[in-house]
Amino acid sequence: MKNKSKKNKIIALALAVLSAAMIFTACAKANAEEPADGENVQDVNEKRDSIVIAVESEPTTLNPYDHAAVVSGYMNQLTYNKLFRIDIDTLEPVPDLVESYENLDDSTWVFHLKQGVMFHNGEEMTAEDVKASMEYARNFVSSSKYTSFWMGIEVVDTYTVKITTDGAYALILNDLAANGNTIVPKSLIDAGNDFNENPIGTGPYIFKEWVLGDSLTFVKNENYFDKDHMPTITDMTWRVIPEGSSRTIALETGEVDLIMDVDSTDAQRLSETEGIVLDSTPGTRMNFMALNNEKEVFSNVLVRRAINCLIDKQAVIEVSANGQGEVSVAMNPDVYDGISDEGAGSFDVGLAMELFEQAGVDPTGISFSCMCYTDATRRAAEVIQGCLSEVGITMEIETLDFAAFLSKLLEGDFEAGIAGYTSSDVLTYMRGLWHTSSINATNSARISSAEIDSLIDEAMATLDVAARTELVSRINLLVNEACPIVPLYTSTYLRAYDADLGGVNVSASGNMIFSDLCWN
Repeated sequence: MKNKSKKNKIIALALAVLSAAMIFTACAKANAEEPADGENVQDVNEKRDSIVIAVESEPTTLNPYDHAAVVSGYMNQLTYNKLFRIDIDTLEPVPDLVESYENLDDSTWVFHLKQGVMFHNGEEMTAEDVKASMEYARNFVSSSKYTSFWMGIEVVDTYTVKITTDGAYALILNDLAANGNTIVPKSLIDAGNDFNENPIGTGPYIFKEWVLGDSLTFVKNENYFDKDHMPTITDMTWRVIPEGSSRTIALETGEVDLIMDVDSTDAQRLSETEGIVLDSTPGTRMNFMALNNEKEVFSNVLVRRAINCLIDKQAVIEVSANGQGEVSVAMNPDVYDGISDEGAGSFDVGLAMELFEQAGVDPTGISFSCMCYTDATRRAAEVIQGCLSEVGITMEIETLDFAAFLSKLLEGDFEAGIAGYTSSDVLTYMRGLWHTSSINATNSARISSAEIDSLIDEAMATLDVAARTELVSRINLLVNEACPIVPLYTSTYLRAYDADLGGVNVSASGNMIFSDLCWN
């Protein structure tokens, strides 16, 4: 992202503080209001004490270390904390379970923990839990890109840990804010606890029940340590509603209070509905067609680049996202510093045919299947299918539920799939999508390049911002030329909710602070 001046940061901070104060005042006032004439006191309290949130897909797991799924991340935010968290407004890492920290040298960091933080099982969090959690996280492939940075973890005292790295590492605080470094009780790790079935953490909500295919329920953690984000809503239910129109109707009829995944085709309708707010936030998430570079059909870079040039991405946005989004040309979101379209291909059927000719490949002989898992991803796949059919390429569309889709994606058991990825910083994004170490995790194209790996590693060890941005530009050019995916568009995050609901603040990465939700 573009560097902001100190003045702009001060203004942004002041606005954020003012906004938070207004939300707090509104929620506090709402809780103090008397019911209107004729209203039942119990009914009013139930509305203000509970909330129902609709999501499109069911979480794959509640274990914070064992997934790369956005919806599972929502659930993790309710029950767990990390040493750091990503600030909702600045997208920078800020302390969460940490009270203060010191960077003694390029490879030595000391973290002083907040005292009196209680896990849901009644135990106090200590440095032993931090050490055990970070060691335990290394057992999970999905967390590998966030857990490999440290060389050693030492318990200095009850509330202090020292972490050493192999030299300078620019992303240590970002990694400590990732799900892969969630803090859980050492006693439960030692006992072999299943954190999917029993997700015990320090978070603002306590897990209550999961009815598969239907809903998940959570209750307020009365002992939550972060008083600035102490929930006012005591009961939270997440309903799984795969069909976009059904989610819309559920909000309109009051069955749900907030939709996390608004079907873009219903956006206009919801924006014009009295009593409903439609929030639209430009985001960092890139949607793309992942091409499995390990499969023969996509092993030739000229073929990948040709296919990329055949796709009318504006048509994909119009059909899949109802116009909500921006065309992506580069393989990385252009909101980050160092990203450009250099070396990337755009919609150009003539160039595509030239590339096929250079490759010695007849496009009429190409056939493959493409996975999708939602209405929107299927619509995108249908547009792509139509574009490719114009030159004789056969693309079959395979619709799966999210769990099956993600399983195939992680295992490399697919040819192509409509997917997406988001991150608060460019290096995490690049490491997640292009580094060999992220294969079987978030590297859905399964690209493996020693040169790209080396440059990403170098950038992550470069503390100077200008030098790091130059490395980002070099990585971006190499990835653009390799064309491991077909970039489609960057998303606009749509959230729709009851107009009486306060505390709705959506970041550019699509996250929210769910404990801040309150009834006005």
